[in-house]
Amino acid sequence: MSGGQDPARLVVDGTEVARYVVDPVLDARHGPRPYLHPVRTLGGTVVTDALPADHVWHLGASLAVQDVDGSNLWGGRTYVRDVGYTWRDDHGRIAHTGWSERAADRLAHRLEWRDPQGAVLLTERRRLTAVPLTGDGPSGAVSAWRLELDYTLRAPAGRDVRLGSPATNGRPDGAGYGGFFWRAISAGPASVFSASATGETAVNGSAEPWVALRGIGPDGRAYTLVFAGLGDGDRWFTRTAMYPGVGVAFAFERPVTIAAGTERRGRHRVVIADGALNHVTTATLAAAALAASAR
Repeated sequence: MSGGQDPARLVVDGTEVARYVVDPVLDARHGPRPYLHPVRTLGGTVVTDALPADHVWHLGASLAVQDVDGSNLWGGRTYVRDVGYTWRDDHGRIAHTGWSERAADRLAHRLEWRDPQGAVLLTERRRLTAVPLTGDGPSGAVSAWRLELDYTLRAPAGRDVRLGSPATNGRPDGAGYGGFFWRAISAGPASVFSASATGETAVNGSAEPWVALRGIGPDGRAYTLVFAGLGDGDRWFTRTAMYPGVGVAFAFERPVTIAAGTERRGRHRVVIADGALNHVTTATLAAAALAASAR
């Protein structure tokens, strides 16, 4: 089962563009947490995947970290140094604890990041906003909207909290995932590019201002996702060969610590557009997303 209650929804100009599952009923090994799925273009093309057979713990668009002070809040096997991926009884959950705001175009709530015993590792305030985009791009009219994700993670007053990844725990090959992650869906080969690079290998691990992913939805129609809003020290995590996905990685090369009583803030922007946009149009949408992230 994927939901313990009716999901919340985000609407743009009367069109439902995303569902937000806040309290999923899932096996603990899948890293239960709130997630967006399905997310759609304004034209109706689905651009997220959830519970896919290759990585069942990939849940649409969500926040998740594999190593939060030793607890796996990502799901799946845990990467253990000098051993590799191992099934361990170390899965926590990210739990919705209360709404702050619910409207057609925005959702805000409070969450707790909990270890396997239910102890609180981090508290979080999160806001999701759906913004309509109007006007033409350099190549004509663009059908698109923008998701704005803003959150604050706070460590307990008496405890530093360390965030890690498979890479920081010894895995090679640029597997520094963990943070804001978007599992896309594509009926054909997906492609990824940034302002100055093209392809998974070139973009993965970079700190480019923006990253875009082109794919083909289950309905056979092309779409483009444009991601912006890296925080200090964040890196892009990208995949197209094994599966299509883009993430903002918190601990791509080295662990990150949220000091006791302090906060870590994130402001990420994703443009969800119909069609396979060219580089010029993508860069224009990315510039607007970056400006929104900076406000």
